[in-house]
Order: sequence, then structure tokens, then C-alpha cells
Amino acid sequence: MARRKTAPGSTPATFIAPQLATLVATPPSGEGWLHEIKFDGYRLLAVLQKPAVRLFTRAGNDWTDKFAALGAAFAKLKVDNAVIDGEVVNASAEGSASFHALQEALSEGNLKRLRYYAFDLLHLNGVDLRQQPQTERKAALEKVLKGAPTVLVYSQHFTEPGDRMLAHACSLGLEGIVSKHAQAPYRSGRTGSWLKSKCLKEQEFVVGGFTEQPKHPGMLGALLIGYYEGDVLTYAGKVGTGFSAREGSALLMKLKTLERKTTSFAAVPTDARRGARFVEPRLVVHVNFGEWTPDGRLRHPSFQGLREDKPAREVVREQPKSLKAIAAPANATRSDGT
Repeated sequence: MARRKTAPGSTPATFIAPQLATLVATPPSGEGWLHEIKFDGYRLLAVLQKPAVRLFTRAGNDWTDKFAALGAAFAKLKVDNAVIDGEVVNASAEGSASFHALQEALSEGNLKRLRYYAFDLLHLNGVDLRQQPQTERKAALEKVLKGAPTVLVYSQHFTEPGDRMLAHACSLGLEGIVSKHAQAPYRSGRTGSWLKSKCLKEQEFVVGGFTEQPKHPGMLGALLIGYYEGDVLTYAGKVGTGFSAREGSALLMKLKTLERKTTSFAAVPTDARRGARFVEPRLVVHVNFGEWTPDGRLRHPSFQGLREDKPAREVVREQPKSLKAIAAPANATRSDGT
């Protein structure tokens, strides 16, 4: 397939909506798939138009200033222009990473351990690569990152069976894996050619209310959280653990500026209403939890951080799909040309 060219020395857009992975109950294990580590950080699209570098979140927000050190690292790549897809994480001394740790690093301004894991290359030196197979895009990306500053890391992939790869990831305490169809083009939006499998249950939720601690007024007690079903905000439970006193205070300040008299949830159980104060549903939080109860509540939820990169209206309940329902190889041959 011929590569689509743009004007010499230019990229066709400042932002391209990223490709998203579909949650599955079990990862694909057949041939034709490659598997990468699922990172627990912020998705960032890097748009290089030398000498300028801009960094965008998955929703298109410009976070170049927030990650100035990353921008400086991208500027050192030996390319005229490029669009690179990846995720920024905060790596611990042991090499592990968590979204909570990234949140703490950003709030404290301690960015020494930030790493950007690059896993796709959409444009390079005036050439649109999105319709090229996944393997070809990654091969080109690996060459681009040769000799790059250490903060920029090429995301390695593996071709062993998906179930074995997931087991390895879970044994190492990682979040999970992302499986990608080796011959698929890059398609903006959620597709069947990128599949995610998780070790732990976690997702984003919308904050619709909060409580303060009964014995300590002025201190955050719990968040009332939910997700959208169409235009309806559905209550999913309360999360009162995972945030430090400092994080709780910062959250409480934000929440008080969003207060409203009535609930934005379709319905809230009577016991959850006691002491509850409701807010405009604008804040999105990342939550780990044990499981869903039969009545649609979260068991043992734990706050991991705010998701400033995801609009509240995009938050839905993630339901794992079967591989048969997705039929990824059939979808993989299509491109939206975005």
C-alpha cells in the first residue's frame, strides 16, 4: 500500500484523536497479535514540527507546558516532523509505575522519574503512516527513538500467547496488557484491533457528590461516584479510601466550587444520601475496585487520582467483551482516514 504524503516538512494536523483499546475478558492467543504492557499513566500524543513540539491529551487538551521536559526531549529527535503516540508514567526506583504515583509526582513538581513510553508512529517527515500495518509503524518508531534521551522509551512488544503474557504481567504487579493486531492500520476511536486485558479491575468514574468526615468537618469523607448510561448518570457507590489528607483537602476545595442543590444521579440510595452534598458532574476520578456487586455497586473501591484528560461525558461502565463478539481481524482491514 502506498504511503500518503503531505506537504514536505509538515504534518497535516496539530491533533489526531487516538486509537483506543476495547476491554476483553481474555486476551487473544493466536498468531497475528503482538502484546505490550498496559501502562498506568496519561496518554499523550506528541506532535513535532521542528522546532516546535506540542503534547496533547487523549481529549485534545494541550499539555505542552505541563510536561516541558518531555517536549525538550522530543525536540532532540533527529526528525523534521512526526506524530508519536504513547503514555507518560512515573517510574519508581524499582521500575514499577502507578497512576497514583504519577498524580503525586505532578502535584509535588517532582518529575525526575517521568518516562514516556512510545508505542506508535502516525506521521514521519511528511508521510502519513496510519494505514501501514502495526508492525511497520513500530519498526519505524524504533528507528526514530535510537539514541533518544532516556526519558523517551520505545515500548517493546511480545508475540507469545496472550494468556501467557497476561499471566506474566499480573505476576509482576502490572496493570495488564494491550494486544494489537499486527497487520492493522491506525484508526482513531475504540476498535477491535486493539484489545486490553486487566489484572485488576479499575476504570474512571464521575464524581456526583461527596461527604465530609462526621467527627472532622472540613475533611473529605467519601466521594459519590457514577458513570453515564446515555444521558443518565448512574450511581456506582462511595469511595472513601486511597487519598491522603493533603489529596482529600485539595479535592474538597474543588468540590465545594461545584456544589449544587440537587443530585445529578438518576437515583441515590437513602443510606448514601445521609450527609451527602451534590456537585456538578465534571470531575473524573480513577478508581481501583474488587468487583461489581449484583446491584451495580463497587466493592472495595480505592481512589487513585483525578483524570483531567478525560471528559466526564465519556465515562461509561466498562464491560469486558468476548473475542468472538469483537471479530478484530475483520475490523483491522478498515481505516477511517482521520
